[in-house]
Amino acid sequence: MGDITYIKTHVGWSYLACVLDLGSREIVGWALSQSPDAALAKKALHNAVEKQRPASDRLQFHSDQGVQYSAHKFVNYLMDLGITQSMSRRGNCWDNAVMERFFRSLKTERLNYLRFVNHSSVVTTVESYIRYYNYKRLHSSLNYETPHERARKMKKAA
Repeated sequence: MGDITYIKTHVGWSYLACVLDLGSREIVGWALSQSPDAALAKKALHNAVEKQRPASDRLQFHSDQGVQYSAHKFVNYLMDLGITQSMSRRGNCWDNAVMERFFRSLKTERLNYLRFVNHSSVVTTVESYIRYYNYKRLHSSLNYETPHERARKMKKAA
């Protein structure tokens, strides 16, 4: 599943697109940009696919109905990869709740206490948090395992 969030800097906004594996809660792909467009969403998905090398015949990508995810550039990329697209119901944030929860954790645990001079400082901080989130942060929904531990167990079981 994927979504985009906004992060304020002193010179404007930075945008973070993430791809989350619903089974493990691991952030498997992400990208940061100063433009919240379909290219950003596509780059995050590309990074996830490159990292994970999934069998695409059974993949589904879920997002909200944002313009980035309904743009031809993104939809065509999904079709090229053989990934089925799923979108939330209009105006229903609960359909993408797991992704929204990650963004809430990112902001309340790390970003809300910081001021960013520029886009570069956002990139450094966000990438550091994603490493922490995937490899160190325990999740009650995963029986107090990290997302990476859960992903490893899922791969072993498959």
